[in-house]
Amino acid sequence: MGTVTIGVSIAVPEPHGSLLQERRAGFGDPAAHGIHTHVTLLPPTEVDATALPAVEAHLGAVAAAGRPFPMRLSGTGTFRPLSPVVFVQVVAGGAACGWLQERVRDASGPMPRELQFPYHPHVTVAHGISEEAMDRAYEDLSEYEAEWPCTGFALYEQGADGVWRKLREFGFGGGGPVVPPQASAPAAHGALPAR
Repeated sequence: MGTVTIGVSIAVPEPHGSLLQERRAGFGDPAAHGIHTHVTLLPPTEVDATALPAVEAHLGAVAAAGRPFPMRLSGTGTFRPLSPVVFVQVVAGGAACGWLQERVRDASGPMPRELQFPYHPHVTVAHGISEEAMDRAYEDLSEYEAEWPCTGFALYEQGADGVWRKLREFGFGGGGPVVPPQASAPAAHGALPAR
């Protein structure tokens, strides 16, 4: 069966998700429409395709132990010059995101993963584009604000076309749907059934 590239993230709900996705596209970021607007819990990670049931079971256990928490975005930040990224800052909910990502990547689970940089929850709005465009993203969204109750996260798979598609949602405490799909998010392809 080979390997698949997966990621785990908290989707930014509507209307915020589509707005930030459109702004990212407007800054000239070619990745804007290949990925939903999100806060990463597990960066792109290659796993054996046969491990997906174990991955789902692990994520289900992490979600069952989690509880809803408030998320708030405010203003911009950047990882430059270390990494060519401009982002919207997570100003509430960051500690909960940190707790979740540690458990998702736990060495005892099916996706142990060391990070290249210390974990810093954020919403990318520009990546790997010209300095001028990144400066514009930093300035244009400097007063951006959004908030919502975070009720879970989702597992995504990157297709051969580079587009990320949702495989399954995981609600905290074993809850149901996490967030409605973003209006311009890629459609699920070969999605696994929700439980």
